[in-house]
Parts: sequence; structure tokens; C-alpha cells
Amino acid sequence: MKWNYSVYLIVAALSLSGCKTDIETFKENYKLEITNSKLNWSEEDTVQISLIDDTSIGIDSVIWYQNETRIDGTGGITFSRKLINQPYGNLTFKAIIYRNGMNTSAATKIKRLPTQKAKIYSYRIVNTYVHDTTSYTQGLEFYGDSLYESTGQFRESDIRITDVEKGEPYKIASLPDSQFAEGMTILNGKVYQLTWQSKIGYVYDLGLHKIDDFTYNKSKEGWGLTNDGTYLYKSDGSSKIWKIDPVTYEELGYIEVVSNDRIVSKINELEWIDGKIYANVYTTNLIMIINPISGVVEGAINLNSITDEIPNYSEKDNVLNGIAYDRKKDRLFITGKRWPKMFEIEIVK
Repeated sequence: MKWNYSVYLIVAALSLSGCKTDIETFKENYKLEITNSKLNWSEEDTVQISLIDDTSIGIDSVIWYQNETRIDGTGGITFSRKLINQPYGNLTFKAIIYRNGMNTSAATKIKRLPTQKAKIYSYRIVNTYVHDTTSYTQGLEFYGDSLYESTGQFRESDIRITDVEKGEPYKIASLPDSQFAEGMTILNGKVYQLTWQSKIGYVYDLGLHKIDDFTYNKSKEGWGLTNDGTYLYKSDGSSKIWKIDPVTYEELGYIEVVSNDRIVSKINELEWIDGKIYANVYTTNLIMIINPISGVVEGAINLNSITDEIPNYSEKDNVLNGIAYDRKKDRLFITGKRWPKMFEIEIVK
């Protein structure tokens, strides 16, 4: 009898452990199905998606998103999207489903690559300047005649204003030893600076006095930062560049950086120049010219030979990682982590 009772208890326990709660059932119930799935998607196509209620739980309302950007004017269980003028890469569609005070999500994606190849450019060195070799450069940007620079590494990170001609900083604000600084940009008289994995950014006035901080949300890490005069654009070490509201710090969506044959990851230092995003790809000597709407790499500057000018160059550490455009004088500058030189270059097309 005791043995039979023990078996009964074990069977009962296993049965209970296999039962799902109402919330678990709800969370796992819904999925998205692309009803016109295909291998290659062109600009002329329209993707069509259906929301499947697997066990007929029901749906009160739905909100649709594309690449984390809410799509207004939608709300039903079917969704269609014309692909003309839409971003490339992994185009992710997500539905947030609401039912009886609960909500869950379902997602699906398509992959799009452009057909056009990026144009490859060379360069010419116009001028060479001294660069502080203690500066582990993470971000570089002109504001008027002043050159701002963000430097990284734990216990070394700071943000500084540098004298271009002398290559020496004349104003420095240090970060806490626990922070590893990354990219920076200046918008509306405010200096925005990222940190690497702490999921926190800092805001300063032009004199480098801290006035605010902010946290990241869906983006993984802090790498590069730039702006278009209205919004911030942030890379996180992946193929994504996030669009951010500079007041609320909300991540409004992202593009993925793509060439004709791949999705490009390790997007790092960013600079906005004439309506395009110039981006360094970490550990490479390439600066890619990216369409900020589609994510397509329209051109690339091959800077491989610049390392001949850098005696302490290292593929693992002292890599290219600084892009700054002087709008007043139409000059493009580059440097790298702990490089002894900063270069003014001209793109040769």
C-alpha cells in the first residue's frame, strides 16, 4: 500500500508540474505567420503577415511594430507593409497582443539585402597633427572651432576639449573609475557621452559640467554616437544604429547596416556628414558611408595604408576609432586609440 501511495504521489506531482498556468498559456499562444513568404524581397513587394491565435484565446487589441518603431494606423490581426523605402537587413515585425488585462508579443522577420555594391574610395593626407597617446579615443567631434574627444578604458575614461594644433587637451572631465567611456556627440549645446556596458550615458554643458544622465533601453551597449541636428544615433556593437530622442532618451527604432552581400556588425564610431552616417567598423581600417534611412552602405573609405604612419598600431588594441568633420572649414579628421597622430584627410573618389 505504501509503495502504491508513493507512486500515486509521484504521478500527481509530475502531472501538476506539466500543467501550464493561464498566463503561461497566454504568453505562448500567439505567433506571426508571413502569408506570402519568399526568399528574396524587392522594393516592389508587400509583406503580408497574419496573427495566429493558436488556441482561440481571443484578442482585445493589437499594436504593430517594425524594428521597434510603432506603426500608426494598424491594429487588426492582419498586417501588410509595402517595402519601398523601408530599411534593409533583418526587418523585424512585432505584434503586442492585449487580452483581459494581460499582454504578450509575437515576432517574425524577413531579410533584405540591396543589390547595389558600395563604392570604394581612397584618401589623401592633407595635414598631420599631434595626438595624445594617452587618449584611448572613442569619440571625436568638432563644435565650432573646438574639438571634443571621449576617451575610454576603466580608470582612464574622460571627456576633453583638445587644442587641434598642439594636440593637447585644455579641459578634461574624468569619469568614475568604474565607467568605460565610449562615443560622444554634441546637439543643441549639450554634450552626450556613452559608456560601454554600464547602460548609462552622461550629458554635459559645453564647458564639460555634468547636467544629466540617461539609461539605455533595448540597445545592448554603448559604442558610437552622432546626431542629425534633431535626433541622436547610437551604435551598440552590433549591426544596428538606434535613433534616440535627445530629450526623453527614448529609443525610437533602428536601422541595420547592410552591404550587397552581408549584414555588417561591429559598427563603432559615428559621424554625421552631409546627410550620411560615416561609421568605423571596429578592428578594421574602413569607414563606411551609410544611408541613415535604409541602412545601406553606399560607400567605403579604404584606410589600410594609414597604419604605416602609426608605429604603435595594433589590430587588437590601437585601432582606427575617431572621425570628426569640421563643418566650418569643410575638413575631415581621423585618428585612433592611443595614436600619436591625427590626420586631416581628403576622400579621393
